Amino acid sequence: MKKTHIMLHHSLTDDSGSVSWGAIRRYHVETNGWRDVGYHFGVERIGDYNEVLLGRALDEDGAHCYQDLMNRIALGVCFVGNFDLAPPPDEMLRVTARHLRSIMSNLGIPADEAHVRMHRQHATYKSCPGTKFPYLGFLNMLREG
Repeated sequence: MKKTHIMLHHSLTDDSGSVSWGAIRRYHVETNGWRDVGYHFGVERIGDYNEVLLGRALDEDGAHCYQDLMNRIALGVCFVGNFDLAPPPDEMLRVTARHLRSIMSNLGIPADEAHVRMHRQHATYKSCPGTKFPYLGFLNMLREG
């Protein structure tokens, strides 16, 4: 199914400064029994840089938000960190926005509140992508460029 949305998540874990994405993938596969990590992208700080790491293929369904069929229509993006405690670093947001802009343009996904969603907007028992995540600021970054 064609992807029409972006779904924002956070890992709710501390970023170890190394590759936490591998631990998330192992948890999804070994504990949850999924065939791969549930997200299409992960974003984390590795050493001195914020990296966007690949998860599932863009044309595959995710396993990140079953509500409202979002696994089928949304690309899942997981920011590694707990953004209930503090906001994500600006550079992490900028790197992610730069990466997503071209994908969203190619897929025809608008950078608006109707198409770039927070997980908690669909799973109301979650805080994802964190209560301190600057959602409107991130939307503005997606519109830049």
